[in-house]
Amino acid sequence: MNFKLIVDKSKEEEIVATVHKSYFFLEKVEKLVLQHNGTDKLTAYMEDEIRMLPISQVECIAVIEGKTYAISSDGVKYQLKQRLYELEERLPSFFFRINKSAIANESRLEKFSATYSGGVNAVFKSGYTEYVSRRCFATIKRRFDTK
Repeated sequence: MNFKLIVDKSKEEEIVATVHKSYFFLEKVEKLVLQHNGTDKLTAYMEDEIRMLPISQVECIAVIEGKTYAISSDGVKYQLKQRLYELEERLPSFFFRINKSAIANESRLEKFSATYSGGVNAVFKSGYTEYVSRRCFATIKRRFDTK
């Protein structure tokens, strides 16, 4: 298989893939290409300001009291207009589900800590913590065991 990338700012963006047969991941690649709008930022809201928040600065996206929030690397909570499942489809693979109402950024995750009740919390570099469900913890454990 050959791969060629040509960066030419004077031409319109076009992605062409020539394959011998359909592979299982081609549908995902097509979806990713078509969904990408040329930005790696989320439109975030805080009180009366709108900010373009870089995805790399997002530690966790969580639903709190029925609203979706992005917790940034400095611990500030920004409200998002999208639903969690919409964001999960759009975010890169280093974001993963940690419970029914939260998605974590693997690169901003500092550690997992056990609680007195036998649960597990995800602790992020900013100090923000979010509980990890048992169902998701099994998947997360397999994810890190294979690395």
